[in-house]
Amino acid sequence: MNFLPIFLNIRNQACLVVGGGTTSTRKVDLLLRANALVTVVAPQITQQLTQWVNEGRITHRADNFVPTDLYDCHLVIAATNDKTINEQVSMLAQAQGTPVNVVDQPQLCSFIMPSIIDRSPVQIAVSTGGASPVLARLLRARLESMIPATYGKLAQFVAGFRDKVKQHLPFNERSKFWETVLQGPIAEKLLSGQTIAATTALETLIEKTAKASPQKFGEVYLVGGGPGDPDLLTFRALRLMQQADVVLYDRLVSPDVLNLVRRDAERIYVGKEPTNHPVPQEKINHLLSRLAKDGKRVLRLKGGDPFLFGRGGEEIETLMDEGIPFQVVPGVTAATATSAYAGIPLTHRDYAQSCIFVTGHLKDNSIDLNWDVLAQPHQTVVIYMGLRTLPIISQELIRHGMPLDKPAALVQKATTSDHRVLLGTLETLPGIVEAADINLSSIIIIGDVVKLHEKLSWFMPPTK
Repeated sequence: MNFLPIFLNIRNQACLVVGGGTTSTRKVDLLLRANALVTVVAPQITQQLTQWVNEGRITHRADNFVPTDLYDCHLVIAATNDKTINEQVSMLAQAQGTPVNVVDQPQLCSFIMPSIIDRSPVQIAVSTGGASPVLARLLRARLESMIPATYGKLAQFVAGFRDKVKQHLPFNERSKFWETVLQGPIAEKLLSGQTIAATTALETLIEKTAKASPQKFGEVYLVGGGPGDPDLLTFRALRLMQQADVVLYDRLVSPDVLNLVRRDAERIYVGKEPTNHPVPQEKINHLLSRLAKDGKRVLRLKGGDPFLFGRGGEEIETLMDEGIPFQVVPGVTAATATSAYAGIPLTHRDYAQSCIFVTGHLKDNSIDLNWDVLAQPHQTVVIYMGLRTLPIISQELIRHGMPLDKPAALVQKATTSDHRVLLGTLETLPGIVEAADINLSSIIIIGDVVKLHEKLSWFMPPTK
């Protein structure tokens, strides 16, 4: 982030606006809505600013800016047409530690004025860090259409019951309680104008929840985080990621996906590499169980899909044995993401009528696959975790009858900025991979469908 998004309390604080034009008027309007004490410094000002001066809402000094204007100032906005004055305001304000914004000159700003969706007391700020104010405005317009105006009323309604909920419910139950309220019929009643009914329902729910026995266990969410691009998450995955109290995540979960987990959730890394398992699988299984027994909502976040070489089945076996509630959310698995983004269909009427997924190593680090089945014609073989064992895989498939010139590809980190495709044949691919700097996060595809890559390749990795 180039800027830290924060909300400043400027109520009854002295704020300075340098400039008296249309842009300054818009900025003064925002400051007044935040109940600031505004002084405008400019030789001439707009009619609207003049009206606010006459009404006693702002102060105006009809002259050019001087350094003493910054005395005892809490926040400054420079909006003049004079680049020299804007630079002077910025330099002096930053020197004394006063937040300053220079309109349309982000390089001179210590803070950015975002586009605002105002549903007071709910406020949403959208900023591009000065890169594209028009894009920020378009995003704001989209959010404006999605967020009902009555959400402000909903926030005020909830605020009126916060103290009562604190008195009746322990800390670890409040978050779940409010999620039930805000995502259920009580919120719908209020948003539809049934204030009395919503109030009665909420009071009843508080009393009922306070008298109920605490829930014995929390819950585990076994969620597939997909191949790396957060746009490929399911809606359900995102919803549960935002509800979890603690998250256990793997090495293959991308930082962009992990950043969508609730900010205050505890994060525990339990990733593995082929020769390095710092947290054994058995310990992960029991950790999930223990955290759920503590009443927590536990997110088990895995790259790809949890049930395809993700050991998800092993983990929920323990949960079932101990009677712990859980739910499983599938994700876009690496094989389908890799094939789609590399332009290599896993099946095609002219090339392959079946597809088989295998792992390049087993539980004891051995590799003992059914080579005769894998070497059959008219099928596609997709190999997970096969980077280290690719030479053996190639050798055994050739020995069991697969042609040396069978097209083969290795795809690294599909859907991300590190997306990369290496092409070869069953015979040549091991040497090509050995000569390249390849990450463990890769998938191997073997079959005639690989021939379609050059024709169907469409994905251009985004620049970092």
